[in-house]
Amino acid sequence: MLNEIKQFLEQHLTFTTAEDTETQLKLASIALFIEMIIIDGKDDPTERELVLSMVKKSFSLTEEQAIPLIADAEQQRKQATDYFEFTSLINNQCRLEQKIQLIESLWRIAFIDGVLDPQEEYLVRKIANLLHVPHADFILAKNRVSTPDNASVQ
Repeated sequence: MLNEIKQFLEQHLTFTTAEDTETQLKLASIALFIEMIIIDGKDDPTERELVLSMVKKSFSLTEEQAIPLIADAEQQRKQATDYFEFTSLINNQCRLEQKIQLIESLWRIAFIDGVLDPQEEYLVRKIANLLHVPHADFILAKNRVSTPDNASVQ
């Protein structure tokens, strides 16, 4: 009986390290980036290139490290039932400034093709609301990247 209880607890109670949390934060952010790529019904290679570039730069990764991380995030995104599983982790672990940076990154993806699709704007607004980003910061982030010159990774 005690062995069964011990086995149950080992299977259902996992203790995460700081490294695990950091990896989960990366995956959550990238999953939202991937959602932004596909929300308009197009899988634009330019948007994918931008995401790869942002992941490499934001997380100080090589391309060889970033590609499998993006693939893992894409798999998690496919299995997710909503955005809350990603945004709740980000809310619990990130400061407002980091959340605003994420919103700005989502705007960059939305604007990279020069066209802001209504579904893209909806998604950024939804994520900003789930992350409790004030509306003024949501708009300021949009304005910082809304011109074609500012849409690339800086």
